[in-house]
Amino acid sequence: EVQLVESGGGLVQAGGSLRLSCAASGFTFRDYAIGWFRQAPGKKREGVSCISGSGGTTHYTDSVKGRFTISSDNAKNTVYLQMNSLKPEDTAVYYCARTSVRLGVLNPYEYDYWGQGTQVTVSS
Repeated sequence: EVQLVESGGGLVQAGGSLRLSCAASGFTFRDYAIGWFRQAPGKKREGVSCISGSGGTTHYTDSVKGRFTISSDNAKNTVYLQMNSLKPEDTAVYYCARTSVRLGVLNPYEYDYWGQGTQVTVSS
């Protein structure tokens, strides 16, 4: 059974940092890219970042470039999203998901399995 489990969300002040984790199981980790998405109330789901199965290719949406860093640990089947210099507009539920697009893509329609999400709240 494919499972993706996020953790690491929480409440942080603007300018602070959080590290999200996505633990994957039930499939061959390096054969898939993993993406991070977020959805704020009343808004559509947005692609934040993704990483290829090898870890060699990453993508970021423009609003997080220079602040967020995605990485993976293939030995632990886990993808991380380090979020620095957080802003109130980063507040959302963050999800990780799996795609067979090997180099990754930020289009949520290319993803087939999703985690349950973790809440990130940034106070001003």
